[in-house]
Formats: sequence, C-alpha cells, structure tokens
Amino acid sequence: MNVIPCWILISVLELVSAEWNTKDYMKREHSLIRPYQGSGMTIPYWDFTGSTMVTNNYIRLTPDLQSKQGAIWNSVPCHVRNWELQVHFKVHGKGKDLFGDGFVIWYARERMKTGPVFGNQDYFQGLAIILDTYSNHNGPHNHQHPYISAMVNNGSLHYDHDRDGTHTQIAGCEANFRNLEHDTHIGVRYERDTLTVSTDFSNKAAWKECFAVKDIKLPTGYYIGISATTGDLSDNHDILSIRLFELDLPDDPRDQEDRSNILPSASYFDAPREHVDDLKQSAFSRIMFFFLMLIAALALIACVVIGIMWYQKHQENSRKRFY
Repeated sequence: MNVIPCWILISVLELVSAEWNTKDYMKREHSLIRPYQGSGMTIPYWDFTGSTMVTNNYIRLTPDLQSKQGAIWNSVPCHVRNWELQVHFKVHGKGKDLFGDGFVIWYARERMKTGPVFGNQDYFQGLAIILDTYSNHNGPHNHQHPYISAMVNNGSLHYDHDRDGTHTQIAGCEANFRNLEHDTHIGVRYERDTLTVSTDFSNKAAWKECFAVKDIKLPTGYYIGISATTGDLSDNHDILSIRLFELDLPDDPRDQEDRSNILPSASYFDAPREHVDDLKQSAFSRIMFFFLMLIAALALIACVVIGIMWYQKHQENSRKRFY
C-alpha cells in the first residue's frame, strides 16, 4: 500500500529538482512571451526600432505597407554555448500573387543597426536565418518562395539581394508559411557545432527538419534579434513569442571551450549561382531581344527579296543575250 505514495513522492521530487535546473528550461532573459508590456512602453530585456508596434497579442515589425522596416533586439548578450531558439510568428497580408519582403532571425555581434538586409546592417558578424517571402524573386533559382535559408558571416560577406543571397547561403528549403490560418513556428538549434533549422507549419505540433549543417562555429556573447522589411511589396510581419533554451550537454568536451573571441565560420556553402538581372531588367532584355529578332527577320526577308529580284534580272539578261 505504500508503494504508490513513494512513487508519487519520487516523481514530485524529480519535478522540483528539474525546476531548479535552469539548463533544462527556458532562459527568460533571452525570451519574449506574453504579456509583452513592462512599465510604460518598454519591454524587459528587449529594445525595438523602426515601424515596430507592440500590442497585447503580437509584436508587429512591419505593417502591410510599402517601404517599412522594424526590428526587435535582445539587450542581454547570449553566453549559452548550445541552445535552441523557437520563434512563434505570423506573416500575412492582402497580396495574393505579389508580396514581400520577409524577415530575419539574427544571432549577431552588433544590435540595433539598421541597414539593407531585411532591416539590418550588411557585412554583419554572426548568423542569419532568412525567411524570404519576396514573390518576384531574382536569379536562376530552382526553388519557390517563401524560402528559408541560413547565412554565416565573419563581417566580410555581402548579402546580394539581386541573387537573394544564394551565393552566400549555407543551406535552405522551401517553406509555405504565409497567410496560414493556424500557428507557424520555426526552431533554430545550435548543438555541438551543428546548425539545424526545423519548422512547424502544418499544424501537427511536430517539427519538420528544413536543413542541418555541421561544422558551424559561432561565438558566445552575441545578441538575438529579429528584423523585417517591406519594399514595393509588403506584408504584416508579426512575432508572437521568442523562447531560448539552453541545451544541457554534460558529455560535450567543448562545452567549457572559450568561444567569446572566435569569428563566425562555416566549412560548407551551397554552390554559388550565376548572377542574372532582376525582373525589370529581364523584361527590358526580353523586349530588346524581340526587337532585335524582328529587325533580323525583316533584314532576312529583304535579303531574300533582293536575291529574287537579282536572280530574275539575271535570267532576263541571259535570255536577251541568247536571242
């Protein structure tokens, strides 16, 4: 009769001890959950810029309007060696066939730096997980948009919008996350120098791997942020929650390694793709090609007509000489 109470007591003690083990639970200083509001318009541990708007239910980085950009950045550097970042978000708008541009989840050395890369600076140091929704995409792609990709930068690489960053991405996958009625989540896991990006877009409460890349070196002490932008095309980019978990890996010999001063690096990059003009230039090129082909066809017809006339004249002269 005393067996069941003992097991219950043991289970309760395990739950209590797990609650005190912060490595098994969310790091609150790097997480953002409802209610967002602190005192006044501030959010504890977070700063926001640009068009970012805080509501009771979501944080809207950009409205569905042209030429907007917004960002939210964690104010506490992340010194966790192995971690998993889970972001609950929603991208939606009025556009049916044309929409954009997208948002980026950052793990970067510098924070609150506005710029051309989805609202953040170019030539950054760190990791970018890019959720690109720009439907009029550029370049000779073998994928559709929306598209998720990863970029690791040591500060020397340029993000090329004309190529949608395909020449610097380490991996990517197609992902239909726009204008869905159910919740959409993305998970970024960095464990033992392996970067794994997973998604939950099918409303099944289960992760689906997007890609995994080994031999990724990321420093500690960088900042977590999310930025979004719109251009000629637009969307609402809403963040509902951000949760960072420290992974407890006691058997990892590199767990005690000092990573504070290394440069971000990746041993593998996707094969670069040749640069092509953007769609406006391509349309212009197609028009020019059409006119060139038309001129060439007219010239060919003129040559044929002149040739026929010359042949007839030659035949006529030959008959005159014969008589």
